[in-house]
Amino acid sequence: MNIFEALRESHDRQRTYADALIQTSGDTPERVEAYKQLKSELQAHETAEERHFYIPLMEFDNGVDLSRHAIAEHHEMDEMMEELDETEMSSPAWLATAKKLAEKVHHHLKEEEQKFFQQAGKLLDDQQKETLAGQYLKEFKAQLA
Repeated sequence: MNIFEALRESHDRQRTYADALIQTSGDTPERVEAYKQLKSELQAHETAEERHFYIPLMEFDNGVDLSRHAIAEHHEMDEMMEELDETEMSSPAWLATAKKLAEKVHHHLKEEEQKFFQQAGKLLDDQQKETLAGQYLKEFKAQLA
C-alpha cells in the first residue's frame, strides 16, 4: 500500500461521517455519535497526515506551499470543531457550523486528491510512498486509540 491509498481510506470515512453528521437533528444520540466519529477520524488523520505526508513533502521546494495550504485548512477545521464543542448541540448555530465543517472537509479532500496527490506523486519515489504509508497508518492508529 502507498501513502495515497492509505490516506484515501480515511478520506472515504471522513466523507461518510461528514454527510451523516449534517443529516442529524437536535441534541440526539445520533448527532452525538456522528460528531464523535467525524471528530476522532479528522483529528487522528490530520496529525498522522501532517507528520508522515506534509512534513516530509516540505523537504522539497515544490512541496512547501501545498503542505502549508493543507495544514492551514486542517487548522480551520480544528477551529470549527472547537466552535462546535462550545455550542449547544440543539441550537441552529451548531448545525450551521457543522455544515460549514462538512463543506470544508469535502473541499479539502477533493483538493488533496485531485491536486496535491499528483504534485506529491512527482516528488516522492515508490519506496518513500510505501514507507510513509506504514508510518502514517501506525501513527493514525495510535492517535485513534
